[in-house]
Amino acid sequence: MPPLDRLACLAGRSWRVRELPGGLTNTNFHVSDGAGLDVVVRWSQGDAALLGIDHDAEAANTAAAARAGVGAEVVEYRPDLSMLVICFLPGRSLENADFADPEVLARAAAATRRLHAGPRFSGDFDMFARQAAYLSTVRERGYALPAGYDDHADAWADVRRALAAVPRPTVPCNNDLLAANFIDDGASCAIIDYEYSSNNDACFELGNTATECDFSPDAVEAYAAAYFGAPTRADLARVRLQMLCSEYGWSLWGFIQAAASPIDYDFHGWGTERYEKAAATFRGPHLARLLEDVAHD
Repeated sequence: MPPLDRLACLAGRSWRVRELPGGLTNTNFHVSDGAGLDVVVRWSQGDAALLGIDHDAEAANTAAAARAGVGAEVVEYRPDLSMLVICFLPGRSLENADFADPEVLARAAAATRRLHAGPRFSGDFDMFARQAAYLSTVRERGYALPAGYDDHADAWADVRRALAAVPRPTVPCNNDLLAANFIDDGASCAIIDYEYSSNNDACFELGNTATECDFSPDAVEAYAAAYFGAPTRADLARVRLQMLCSEYGWSLWGFIQAAASPIDYDFHGWGTERYEKAAATFRGPHLARLLEDVAHD
């Protein structure tokens, strides 16, 4: 249990606490006192630098997302305690199966648009640079990788060139927008967890959600339509290529966590699942067409 009694917002109060489920780099606690205090304390664990996490940026971007009307307000930030306190948001965390409901899909897309239209974030996110940094960490520390990971280096470079040839303006992105980071109250969605947030290609955000939530090809198109209105061939290709970027890059996060995290979780299985999705796309029949279609911006 973290030293919650050292938080200024809890001083002089009689509060109760319960641990919230989820969180692979932090532990979350719901703290309330029945008299107006209703907050979540995010307690970070592990080596933030190893994973490329900037907690100062996380706090600043969480506040920016609140100003955009899509996130929880920051109550207190204590980097000395590795804690961030935010307002508790009513509603429930989504699960992958929830996106089969067109209304949920539409609310999630609307929340993502609000975030992307909001104040600029601190920092910039480039999965190609992050993948290179993660891969360097894996090699320097001798962490395990699945056989064949490096076999896709040439195709990875092709994807990078194709996306860079038709760059798009960056927008404030969560960059880790899996189902559990949407809080749905039945009328609208909020977005939480800004550990990896910064400015990025909007299509990475959509692609990341699509692959993390195991969208079918039809669901990917429906989600892109809910976000863009009338997505072009290039929009759809870009989302699908960014799904691949999310899978191939974030898989390394899992392999690093498998070797370094104090949390009891199957991080190797997590990373392997994402790598295998990426490998299937690299080896599959559709990559060349996606690389061609993304150029039709």
